[in-house]
Amino acid sequence: MVKKSAKRSSSRANRDKGPPVPPPQPSRAELIVRGQQLRDECPRSSHAEWKPPKNRIDPLTLIKESNKGRLQELVPIRHGRMLKSPFTFYRGAALNMAADLATTPSMGVRVQDCGDAHLLNFGVYAAPERRLVFDVNDLDETLPGPWEWDLKRLAASFVLACRSNGLSEDDARDSALACVRSYRERMTEFSQMRALDVWYAVLDAEQYISRLENAETAKRFRKRLTKARKRSVPEHDFPVLADAASE
Repeated sequence: MVKKSAKRSSSRANRDKGPPVPPPQPSRAELIVRGQQLRDECPRSSHAEWKPPKNRIDPLTLIKESNKGRLQELVPIRHGRMLKSPFTFYRGAALNMAADLATTPSMGVRVQDCGDAHLLNFGVYAAPERRLVFDVNDLDETLPGPWEWDLKRLAASFVLACRSNGLSEDDARDSALACVRSYRERMTEFSQMRALDVWYAVLDAEQYISRLENAETAKRFRKRLTKARKRSVPEHDFPVLADAASE
């Protein structure tokens, strides 16, 4: 009886204390200082070069590993698409790049990575609010990881896409630099916004058409927007993802 009474008293005391108080959140100034400390520990120059480690796993072994769980009749089609160019191989080799990035420097800040952030996994789609937005549209490789991984995969995809389209190495370099510069500037903007405002931040596709200097490019983009508007989940995606069982 004494033990039960003590337990009831302890339980009542815990209820009286109320919910646990979360630790105070660091200020923006404190976060900036901490970020600078992390940057000093892992400077930008440490990301400039990559050398394969001596115990690097054979890339073909990883390709075979990534085929596990797939529909086996579709694997040859996947391999055929990957053989077309370095860029198409890159698109299908997210596991290979993750394995290579695992040996690279990192600041130690982990996020929910897209995991396959190459440029063709970004596009225009219709949001529930009936707006056409530009965003990442493929998250089947998502997993917690270093924030640098997504950015490196995205920047590298710009270089390979430029090469596949016959553009110069200068164009490839400029594209990669523009990519990471846009990321840096956008993250700076987000850091000064409230969490709810960041949640609702979108890239409205219509707003960016006027920025396209090339008339032919703008025309192609408008054509894609028209196609995106016509696409609907019930008519296009649902029949692919679901199949009514026959009686």
